[in-house]
Amino acid sequence: MKFRRQRREEVGINLTPLIDVVFLLLIFFMVSTTFTRETQLSIDLPEAEGQVKESTQQQIEILIDEAGRYRVNGQGLVDARLRTLQAAIYKVSAGDTTMPMIITADGQAAHEDVVRAMDAVGRMGFVHLSITTRQPANRSGQAGDG
Repeated sequence: MKFRRQRREEVGINLTPLIDVVFLLLIFFMVSTTFTRETQLSIDLPEAEGQVKESTQQQIEILIDEAGRYRVNGQGLVDARLRTLQAAIYKVSAGDTTMPMIITADGQAAHEDVVRAMDAVGRMGFVHLSITTRQPANRSGQAGDG
């Protein structure tokens, strides 16, 4: 008698559901993660061409140096707080918010210091605000060595 040998089935694990679960977890973590990219920008301060404006009326000029110190019409302030700057502007303007306001900042001054000056002026109600720029080095658009 010949007995037929039964064929053995190979025991295996179906990996398809496991792969689906891992893929869904990957999608979940990708969607729930916030991606932040911190970079630094190199910014060249603005240059503008135009005629120099001659002023016949009294004006207020805020100067900002590279260390963030303010001067209002040439008078230095004791600190760089917003209230101190507003008090100095009020003293010079005597409450007249129609006077032209000029902000002149050093090329190395922090943007925060310029925005603080603009905020002080805006909160006080001044509407005639100018920001000074410098003439380009040469007209061809290329930077000069000089």
